[in-house]
Amino acid sequence: MKQSASFRDPSGFLFTDKGTLYRQVNEEYKAHYDKLMESGLYHSLVERKLLIPHEEVKIAPPEKAIAYKVIQPDRIPFISYPYEWSFSQYKDAAITTLAIEMLALDKGMTLKDASVYNIQFLEGSPLLIDTLSFEIYDEGSPWVAYRQFCQHFLAPISLMAFTDIRLQQLMRVYIDGIPLDLASSLLPGKTHFNMGLELHIHRHAASQKKYAGKGEKAKVKEARITKLSYQGLIDNLQGTIKGLNWEGVGTEWGDYYDATNYTTAAFERKKSLVGEFIDQVNPKMIWDLGANNGEFSRIGSGRGIFTVSSDIDPVAVEKNYQECRKLKEKNLLPLLIDLTNPSPGIGWENNERTSFIERGPVDVVMALALIHHLAISNNLPLERVGEFFAKAGEWLIIEFVPKDDSQVQRLLSSRKDIFPKYNEAGFESSLGADFKLIRKEPIEGSKRTLYLYRRK
Repeated sequence: MKQSASFRDPSGFLFTDKGTLYRQVNEEYKAHYDKLMESGLYHSLVERKLLIPHEEVKIAPPEKAIAYKVIQPDRIPFISYPYEWSFSQYKDAAITTLAIEMLALDKGMTLKDASVYNIQFLEGSPLLIDTLSFEIYDEGSPWVAYRQFCQHFLAPISLMAFTDIRLQQLMRVYIDGIPLDLASSLLPGKTHFNMGLELHIHRHAASQKKYAGKGEKAKVKEARITKLSYQGLIDNLQGTIKGLNWEGVGTEWGDYYDATNYTTAAFERKKSLVGEFIDQVNPKMIWDLGANNGEFSRIGSGRGIFTVSSDIDPVAVEKNYQECRKLKEKNLLPLLIDLTNPSPGIGWENNERTSFIERGPVDVVMALALIHHLAISNNLPLERVGEFFAKAGEWLIIEFVPKDDSQVQRLLSSRKDIFPKYNEAGFESSLGADFKLIRKEPIEGSKRTLYLYRRK
């Protein structure tokens, strides 16, 4: 079965057969594929963990008439998208793309596209997953993917750094990257004094506007550039990206654990119980929803279980990713997810980038210190919350936080209490429609209770 995300590329496409992922390499891509493999570029990139490894396999291709080879790439545990990444994740993805381009030039090849969707995170680091992104370098030609790189990487990262971190979500609207004229208009005036942004965003946008809609005859013939100038362009983009920074401050939950109402003993007891529940289930994958900085996610990832550690707060997710890099963690993927408005299916037929829930279900969903935010802050009926968790995973580790808990009192301090069913009995009853209760343990030293449920 063809995969919906790769239908645009004439060089080949992804497909699955009996649950295994393959990629057909089309005959028209033969020369470029052979160059990739014979030049040493493939092996160099795989050795540096910059490109997904693959094996050539002898199975019948889905479209035999146009097929050259079939390859089997290593599978990524979880596909994520740029509007779900922290600032540093996005920045690292951009730097990785440019590093790949530099290595490709050294081997006589170049990236023919620079789509941010071709980058995924594996074992804590970004790498390229599209083996067919390369083509033979034509001496003197400009970088054909330059505009795409600026729209997919430089524009969103610069907007996150200089304007507002939330503008990253424009990537959910513009699947082909943020238009440069829009980025230029949203960036503050001081960015004109940043030579990289002036060249690659502002002047680039002005050039696009100048030559837009003038037809083929009116187009200015692209100047030939030397390889040294080409490398200089990539080097300048690298310097510009590396110079972009974001200091995340002032969000509601970025310092959540610094203001927790747990005693040390209760906090450790909660961690111990979560570990016990995970061991009882022995899952292959966990989604920790509302994970904050990943403190409890690491209970799973530390056991070698791949764990998606998501939160709505960009500061918390940034801290989580920074910790991943620092500790070189391989089984944890921090993501920015708003559960009340999770990533939708977008693109052609709303199917090129799948929704968050469609990328499940998983073995275990963890929802710790989350239910009160969903039910009270967002007015979500407990029954609907239970239905969502049942779609997301087979097992559920969930913490109930009662009304007399200080964190719930904080939420209720500025609003009327219109939640008569928000109590332990109402909570258990609402989950009972979709789940069977397996364990229930009070968290000693707190007012909270930890539950282990299994989907019916």
